[in-house]
Amino acid sequence: MIDREKVIEVLKTIQDPFLHKSLLETRALRDLNIKGDFVSLKLALSKKDSVKQMQIQVELSTKLKNSGAGSVGMRFDTLTDEEIRALGGFPEEGRSLLSPQSKTVFIAVASGKGGVGKSTVSVNLALALARLGMKVGLLDADIYGFSVPDMMGIENRPKVVHDRIVPVERFGIKVISMGFFVENNSPVIWRGPMLGKMLNNFFTDVDWGEPDCLLLDLPPGTGDIAMDVHSKLPHSKEIIVTTPHPTAAFVAARAGAMAVKLEHDVIGVIENMSYFESRLTGEREYVFGKGGGKKLSSLLKTELLGQLPLRQPLAREGEFAPGVYFEGDPVARIYDEIAKKVSKKL
Repeated sequence: MIDREKVIEVLKTIQDPFLHKSLLETRALRDLNIKGDFVSLKLALSKKDSVKQMQIQVELSTKLKNSGAGSVGMRFDTLTDEEIRALGGFPEEGRSLLSPQSKTVFIAVASGKGGVGKSTVSVNLALALARLGMKVGLLDADIYGFSVPDMMGIENRPKVVHDRIVPVERFGIKVISMGFFVENNSPVIWRGPMLGKMLNNFFTDVDWGEPDCLLLDLPPGTGDIAMDVHSKLPHSKEIIVTTPHPTAAFVAARAGAMAVKLEHDVIGVIENMSYFESRLTGEREYVFGKGGGKKLSSLLKTELLGQLPLRQPLAREGEFAPGVYFEGDPVARIYDEIAKKVSKKL
């Protein structure tokens, strides 16, 4: 069974996301009813924010159920200006990657549609840039189709230190993904505005440090989420991923056109799945045709940075990372050449 004292103890462990004080300190509890194992409560936060409310609702419900509640109902209100002033007001925000003082270069990896290997390119280009000695962050901004944690074999979650989210580090890359914030590969069913706020949190609430570059694995196409990410970036280099098929290149051109309209710099095209090369004979088969990458780069007046084969990564003993081409893999050498070209354009 759960009682009021247990609820109060749980409230001590959860912070108002903007004041960075516990919900007990902010006197957030407006109403509490307990009937058997059902807990109903009303909380006042310092700002209206549907994403933060969702995060608190999930955390609080989980902790209350662990303390004996069977089910939890929750409503939200807002603290008054007088209450916020009495609590010392809002703390000054730390430096964000979006601030004018930031020297981090954004590299957005985009595609016209899904299934062309955009996330694979994002992961392995990040690793190749790190091999050149750069400090690299990777933001899996493909909210609905997040796959970076699985590709890199990441099993742990980000930690919170001094009210800032610390990215997970893997192979020297700092990584943040929506996949860290959902349970058991659950589908993301949030609407656009909530997702937009979540993406903003990835820039402002994450302690990225001072990376030389931040790669963004964008959602495919030119929909609301991709547009929202683009519009948030003060400056960005853009790489378009396509397959050799002419139709795929035609569709990918839309993503490039959107980047140009938003005044981002398209620095190149990467053609993925360019060919299949037999490991026995060395013979090449052009499974998806030829010419798509060259056609797209010509259309966007940019460089064809590289052509990647259709090939499974070579496994490394003791490492689970099914989407990573480790150093020494023939495909990793192609990524290294692409990374050299990209670094010169930064």
